[in-house]
Amino acid sequence: MTTDQRKKIYILMINMFIAIASFGIVIPILPSYLESINQGGMAAGLMIAIFAGAQFLFSPIAGKWADQYGRRQMIIYGLLGLTISMFVFYLSNGIWVLYLSRVIGGIGAAMLIPAIFAYIADITTLDQRAKGTSLVSAAMSLGIVVGPGIGGFLADFSLKLPFLVSALVSLAAVLFSVALLKEQDAIEADPATTMDMTQNEAMLTKIFRSVSMPYFIPLVITLVMSFGLLAFESVIGLYLDNQFNSTAKDIAFMITATGVVSVIVQLFIVDRIVRRFGEAAILIAFLGVAAAGFVMALFAGSYVMFFVVTLIIFLATSILRPVLNTLISKMAEGEVGFAMGMNNAYMSVGNVLGPLLAGALYDIDISYPFILGLVMLMITWTITVAWHRSRIAKTRTAH
Repeated sequence: MTTDQRKKIYILMINMFIAIASFGIVIPILPSYLESINQGGMAAGLMIAIFAGAQFLFSPIAGKWADQYGRRQMIIYGLLGLTISMFVFYLSNGIWVLYLSRVIGGIGAAMLIPAIFAYIADITTLDQRAKGTSLVSAAMSLGIVVGPGIGGFLADFSLKLPFLVSALVSLAAVLFSVALLKEQDAIEADPATTMDMTQNEAMLTKIFRSVSMPYFIPLVITLVMSFGLLAFESVIGLYLDNQFNSTAKDIAFMITATGVVSVIVQLFIVDRIVRRFGEAAILIAFLGVAAAGFVMALFAGSYVMFFVVTLIIFLATSILRPVLNTLISKMAEGEVGFAMGMNNAYMSVGNVLGPLLAGALYDIDISYPFILGLVMLMITWTITVAWHRSRIAKTRTAH
């Protein structure tokens, strides 16, 4: 990579790190906070599902805007949405107002995430794409490492203090982007197709159009995988509290450790294994690893055992997510903003349904969300294997 490429990627990494760290601050204290306002598993699931629902509804529009109006503008507006969301969360104790804050945050994320990955696609070649995507994904993981650690520490002073700090840190990301992030011209990256993408098109039309795209199956994989993983992630704090009497610091420590693993893997491993084995083979292998982790989670009898299982699951997801992003961006040359927007939309569908069902099932039996996640990951693995075999068969026929 050139010096200019590295500089732009580092700015995006810092940007993403600040944004994700500000959200990660609230993760370890959310179970205790919901309990303090007499809410349980359903509320925890809704917190994530409402955020993801807003992401889903807005992602196709945000993806188009990223192509039409520029990546920088969408990144700044997205960060601003996340900032407003956290201020609303801090200033209210009413559950419906908290849900409203999640809607605002979801819209912000819909603007932010596709624009950042589209920006990466604009400034990298196909060979560099996995590396660039992995670096930004590592910054996300590092934010998840640092954020919860700070949140666990701040919770000793006040349960609401982490929300205020989160809002202020997110505001810092807005100011950082305004000052240092330069616009990346999407039309300059691929003029012909990008101009086509600026034509008006209804959101439902975009979703239906994605079915005919070459990256449709990876979009489906994203949806089903997100469903299973968010079923796990949405109740993990409540499960640790209920099953092992874990404190906010215990939860923060677990999330921090899994984040460290994710950072190491995304910085030093993802690009190498993708170059050696290819995206499809990596997806098949690590979907299997994640599914095995869910099986072990059902039999983990202590905090330490569950800790190890969670490390395995997060190791797999830290590889799966950037690999899927890379694969979709490679298959969507010329309309990467649209493709990343659709990727975000499909992911959001899984992020809505997974937490909703997991929260409801958790209130029935605390092991049910893990069974649900296992089933969805096995479905994802089956789809991925069938798709990979189909691609191999088509390649052989063509030759």
